[in-house]
This record gives sequence, C-alpha cells and structure tokens, in this order.
Amino acid sequence: MTTREAIRDAALRCFAARGYEATTMADIGAAVGIRGPSLYKHVASKQELLAELMVRTMNGLITRHREALAGTADPVERLRRAVDAHVRFHARHRVEAFVGASEMRSLVDPHRTTVLGMRAEYEKLFRGLVEDGVAAGRFDVGSVRLASYAILDLGMGLATWYREEGELSENEVVWQQVDFALRLVGAE
Repeated sequence: MTTREAIRDAALRCFAARGYEATTMADIGAAVGIRGPSLYKHVASKQELLAELMVRTMNGLITRHREALAGTADPVERLRRAVDAHVRFHARHRVEAFVGASEMRSLVDPHRTTVLGMRAEYEKLFRGLVEDGVAAGRFDVGSVRLASYAILDLGMGLATWYREEGELSENEVVWQQVDFALRLVGAE
C-alpha cells in the first residue's frame, strides 16, 4: 500500500468515526503515523481526500453497474443484475457508502458539483432500466423516478445496518433485496 493509499484509508476511517468536520489533518496523520503538516507532501487538503473518496466510490458503483448489465437485453434480468451489483457494492463497501451519504454536505465546489453529477448519472442508469421495463410491458409502476429512488435505497441503507457477522449472509441480503426491487416494479 502506498503512502497516499494509507492516508486515504485513514481519512475514510476518521470521517466515518468522527465526521468530516470533526476530523483534522493531524487526526489523519496520527492514524498513519505521519505528522499532520507532513501530510501536505501527499495530499493538498482534507477536502481533496473527501472528494477523492466520494468520486472513487461513485466510479466503483457506475463501473459495477455497467459490468453487471453486459450480455443481456431482458429488462427483468437487467434490473436483477443491477440491483445485485448495487446491493453487493454497498455490503462490501459500507464505510465508503456511509461517508458518501453522510458527508455530502461537507463537499464544496467544484467537488460537490462533480459528485452530484455522478450521483445523478447513477440514478439515471436505474431510471433507464425501469423505463425500459415499463416500455416493454414487463414493469408496472406509477412513477419511474420514485421507483428508481426506492431501488437505490435498498443498497444505500445497508451502510447503516448490514454486518458480515450478522444474521443474514451477503447472498441472503442480496437475494431478498433483488426480490424486493422486482416486486416494487411489478416485474412479470
């Protein structure tokens, strides 16, 4: 692991534990064994670290979404795969998802605009899946946008409650969340 990666990981842990505003560069430095001022040799600012974490998380979500859809045109199967990838990502990257959801308020422009744009793009990917299913007569929803938001919440909520050592395995959670999503859109 490079020093930059160690700093990013320490920042993630600190932001998750204390919050962005309460975390100092000295806290991050202490977590990696580097004095606060020395961190500036590796990163420009705490804001840059937060933005990097959020952009990286969004890139991971978008990439996994696109990979999951490869090879199928069936609207039901596409939604099933997309929800599976979405929920698994959130189960496996809970801390990143938690920081991404809770610290959006701490991002400033231009980072805020970038991350909000990525979030909008990601939501549009799900909205497009629901629209395609409705157009094909396979889904029945009153509001495509509301359905896409509800489906996204199935994964995002995991950041607050899912634990590997919990009552349900990752696969059990994923299978149930996929089932919920397909029911939500009235999949046939």
